[in-house]
Amino acid sequence: MNKTGVKICGLQSVEVLKSMVNLPVDYIGFVFADSKRRIDGAHAGELLRVLDEWASGSRPRSVGVFVNPDDALLNDVMEKAPLDVIQLHGQESPQRCRELKEHFGIQVFKAWSVHNQEQTVKGQAERRADELEAYVGTIDALLLDTYDPLYGGGSGKTFAWDRIPIYQAWTHQHGIPLFVAGGLTADNAEKLISEYHPDGLDVSSGVETNGVKDIAKITAFVERVKQA
Repeated sequence: MNKTGVKICGLQSVEVLKSMVNLPVDYIGFVFADSKRRIDGAHAGELLRVLDEWASGSRPRSVGVFVNPDDALLNDVMEKAPLDVIQLHGQESPQRCRELKEHFGIQVFKAWSVHNQEQTVKGQAERRADELEAYVGTIDALLLDTYDPLYGGGSGKTFAWDRIPIYQAWTHQHGIPLFVAGGLTADNAEKLISEYHPDGLDVSSGVETNGVKDIAKITAFVERVKQA
C-alpha cells in the first residue's frame, strides 16, 4: 500500500454501508464471532451484494472476523457470503491458517494480541514476536490488537504503540502488511501513522456512537488517515 489502508470493521447495516460508497475505504469487516456486532452468513451475503454495487468500480475487500472457527461455521459463511479475506482472532495454529488459506483459496490475516504489560516486561514482546516465525508462509497480513481476555480483541482500548516496531520488523522481513487496531479514532490516527507508519488501520468502536456505526465519524476517520 502506498497510502495507509483503512479497514472499517463490524458493519451490520445496509444503510450505513451504502452511505460509505464514495469513501476511499480499502476493507470492510464483518464479525462472525461472539460480539454485539456479530452477524450471520445470510446477513453478510446481503451486505456483500451492496459491496458488489460499490460506485467507484473497485470495491473494498470483504473480511470475515472469526475466533477459533470450526469448519461448519466457515463453510456456512463462505457459501452464503464468499469473502475475500478470513481474519483469525483466536489461537489458530500456523497449520490451521495454512489449511484455510488453501481450502478456500483466499487470504488469511492473523490477529496478534498485544498485552499492555509488554511495555514493562523487558524482552517479553521480543519473545512473542519470535513465536510468529511458525506463521511464515501461512498468513497474508498481521494485525496487532489490544489483548482482551474475553473476545481476544475488539476492546476499544489502545495498546503500547512502542511495541509496534518489534512486530513491524518481522512483517517487513517477510513482505506482508502490518495492520494496527485497538482504540483508534479520528483523533489519534494521524499520530499513529506519523510515528509508526503501519500499512493499515482497523477501526470499529472508534467510529460508533452509542454502539452504532456513525457515518460522520467514519468519514472523519477515513479522511484523517488518507491525509496523514
